[in-house]
Amino acid sequence: MSLQPPKEMEGVLLVDKPKGLTSHDVVYHLRRKLQMKKIGHAGTLDPMATGVLVMLIGKATRISQYLMSVDKVYEGEATLGVITDSQDAEGEIMETRPVPELAEAHVRETMKTFLGDQYQIPPMHSAIKIGGVKLYHLARKGEVVEREPRFIRIAAFDLLSFALPKLTFRLDCTKGTYVRTVAGDLGQKLGPGAHLSALRRTASGKFTIDQCLPLDQIEALSLPEIEKRLIPVYQAAPSVAL
Repeated sequence: MSLQPPKEMEGVLLVDKPKGLTSHDVVYHLRRKLQMKKIGHAGTLDPMATGVLVMLIGKATRISQYLMSVDKVYEGEATLGVITDSQDAEGEIMETRPVPELAEAHVRETMKTFLGDQYQIPPMHSAIKIGGVKLYHLARKGEVVEREPRFIRIAAFDLLSFALPKLTFRLDCTKGTYVRTVAGDLGQKLGPGAHLSALRRTASGKFTIDQCLPLDQIEALSLPEIEKRLIPVYQAAPSVAL
């Protein structure tokens, strides 16, 4: 009598991604922990960003497109007066400018101009491919190429705190929105320029940061404990017929 192989885990695992890891690094950690290859994620976070990373375990990778297409909510920090080539803290400083005394009411009014449907030009420091080459590879060579604007929608852009030269905000937006580009564009509209100095994703569709567990805590769990945390596919994406 042949032994049946152990049933492979399946479902959605919500991870609070730590700063400093790529989204693929998280995939690697989970593949090693769960001893399985079929693991993906629904929506990349840059290494400097933390927060909600929706991990797809086993056959749940089939609902990737559905879960990637949902709206996202972020909390971020912009530092005015410092412009970087990547529009975030990981890039090289290109220019520093004095930061004038800005009225909070003026900042809030300027943020309102970002609301609604619009087209956004992706940054050169991105993983978008042009001619089969990722843009950030070209950017590292100092090359700048024309990028196709992408349709995005910003539902909310709220000021959370304001202490020059830094401000913190909450952004509710569609998938594919580059938050660092929003921060950089806000800085340009305000005058001194800006870069995104911190970012945390607090929601991806219906999944929120309160449902997530930090990666190191997940790695400390037993496999049965991790399996208990998996959200079944029919709950994660009820409208998708598999």
